[in-house]
Amino acid sequence: MTELDALLDALTRAPDVGDGELRAWDAADRYLLDYATAEFSDALAGEVAVIDDTHGALTLGAGLLGAGIVRVHQDSIVARRALAANAARTGRAAGEQHPLEAVVTARTSLVLLRMPRSLERLDAVARAVAANAGPRLVLLAGNRIKHMTPTQNAVLEAGFARVEATLARGKSRIVVARNPRRVRPAEPMRAAVDGIQVVAVPGVFAGAALDIGTRALLATFDQLPPFARAIDLACGTGVVAAELARRTPGASILACDVSAIAVESARLTAEANGVEVETRHDDGLSAEPAASADLVVLNPPFHAGAAVTTEIAHRLFADAARVLRPGGELRVVWNSHLAYRPVLERLVGPTRQLARTPKFTVTASRRR
Repeated sequence: MTELDALLDALTRAPDVGDGELRAWDAADRYLLDYATAEFSDALAGEVAVIDDTHGALTLGAGLLGAGIVRVHQDSIVARRALAANAARTGRAAGEQHPLEAVVTARTSLVLLRMPRSLERLDAVARAVAANAGPRLVLLAGNRIKHMTPTQNAVLEAGFARVEATLARGKSRIVVARNPRRVRPAEPMRAAVDGIQVVAVPGVFAGAALDIGTRALLATFDQLPPFARAIDLACGTGVVAAELARRTPGASILACDVSAIAVESARLTAEANGVEVETRHDDGLSAEPAASADLVVLNPPFHAGAAVTTEIAHRLFADAARVLRPGGELRVVWNSHLAYRPVLERLVGPTRQLARTPKFTVTASRRR
């Protein structure tokens, strides 16, 4: 077993979901590290930027393999916490976190990127990297083949003059981008939807539109209970938070999300609608005191990376139950086939159905 093998085997996903069943790294992470060592050893020995590392494999692996300086950008706060925990567990440096627009400097020689599935996010990353890059910077973007398409190469070409794919290994592939171009950074997308101004930082879920789950949730807002403090949990672009603030002036509204992109989108959406909304980058409601809210509204995700899971929703239900005052309400929209009602009854309290279609169900659960 090599030193890198030992490091990777020591990593865990915590505090991410699936810690007991899913690995904290995959074949794409290992391919990126091996390929960087074999083909770009000089660049790896310099200043390395790691973008959207999921649990620390790329960041800690680059440090182990001799990177001089490691700069890091992770959109997900869960990923940041997993990296910090794995760094502490293995006794290695976690690198320094930076905003996307500042993670690459003129001295950066190599970028290791977990290729995002969102083309908008990839375009934003490519532009941010290219904007600050020196002429010799090399970007290696890798993922599992099933999550990669030729369109991603075309997106990278907006920021790089030379883009080519490697041969596949372990059902993974790497795209190598060189010769950065001078391009403008990506701008937030803006749209007016059903009277709401939506602002979306590239890569946020649903973009500058209303997904059908959120539409179903908003359609029940004529039955909102009175509230002094409400939370838009897993807020996405913050449309729900903005609508709550519009309907109840003077109430305290919090929009929070695991994604920094979403939190910034929610801030911009509130600003565009002329309402006051507090925003927070958080894993669930970990920073919110118990029994502090009257209403929590939630459109829960059901993916952890590429894996479909109900664990995230169950965690968020339990978090909402802790934060709600007795008698407070958790309002949730969910895919009807998931049958969350018994879980809501158990974790939160008495639950009634407000709306149902073959696709979505909206429920209201009263905190015991």
